[in-house]
Amino acid sequence: MFRFLFPICLAAFLARPTSGSANLLRQLNQATADVVERVMPSVVVVRTEATRTRVYHPFFFGRGFEVPERLAGQGSGVIIDEAGYVLTSAHVLRGAQEIEVILADETRFPAEVVGSDRHTDLAVLRILELGDQPLRAIEEGDSDTLRVGEFAIAIGSPFSLSSSVTLGIVSQIGRSLGLFALEDFIQTDAAINPGNSGGPLVDVEGRLIGINAVIQTAGSRDSAGVGFAIPGNRAMLVARQLIEQGEVERPWLGILPRVLDRAAANRLLGVDGGIVVAEVFRDTPAYRSGLYQGDVILSVGDARIRSMLDLQRAIFSKAIGEPIELTVWRNQRELQVEVVTERMPDERMFRR
Repeated sequence: MFRFLFPICLAAFLARPTSGSANLLRQLNQATADVVERVMPSVVVVRTEATRTRVYHPFFFGRGFEVPERLAGQGSGVIIDEAGYVLTSAHVLRGAQEIEVILADETRFPAEVVGSDRHTDLAVLRILELGDQPLRAIEEGDSDTLRVGEFAIAIGSPFSLSSSVTLGIVSQIGRSLGLFALEDFIQTDAAINPGNSGGPLVDVEGRLIGINAVIQTAGSRDSAGVGFAIPGNRAMLVARQLIEQGEVERPWLGILPRVLDRAAANRLLGVDGGIVVAEVFRDTPAYRSGLYQGDVILSVGDARIRSMLDLQRAIFSKAIGEPIELTVWRNQRELQVEVVTERMPDERMFRR
């Protein structure tokens, strides 16, 4: 936090009178504290318990015997609906037999899993036995408008330290780490540690822009780590489907896509990048629409396609059964192909 505030403070002192600089610092300090105070009631601790049986075998003689072990886990979550729905990371709940949600005021409630999506590592819980307990749902932001360099605040429970806050910036957007089938991470240098998973990443207005997901440390003890969050818009889209239907449905074309190198595309085809149709699966929307192996997808609707992430964003923003107009490069010319999407049977076919 201080490594970002120091340059701001230094610039303020150089550019303004001392009294004005102090006033600027007070305003920044007050604004940050106000945001955290407003968001904190929406952040929860998610605790899990499970029992497993370990078999012990005496070294010299005798039969083996079983000993039950109690396993406890902890992560973070954020209230997205005052009816008691909590968004968190799916891996926080893995193997859980009992789930407890702890609010900011330390009241505890049992919870159940509404649904999870392994392809984005997101899950939704529903708090049980709420009674008259009031809840505050977090305000949604717009992660599609994020810019690199904007401030970001991460809140969660790292190392069992509940209601911990870290401040950083959005370091990059659209990152892919190869961990899940569908990735579109926000990279941030706001400290994200074990236990932060499932907690919110918010903007300076306290609006949800991401769900804290993973860290990378480059294997060094001295590494401060790099944090990644699932964009808030994608996370909320998944959450709504899990709440409404218990699962996530996504549209697909029915192709095996490959990224076309922009330099090679310019040299060989005279186009500025795109996605090559490496294979068209039989009895799929692409097959029925006349899309061919070797076609280069240049755009989906008005969205220019230069990467796999571009294609994912463009396709998954459409409804199942919605017609999509593709601009493709075939035989040295552009042409339009309309594809009516269907429900994707398995995300692995989209990226294998």
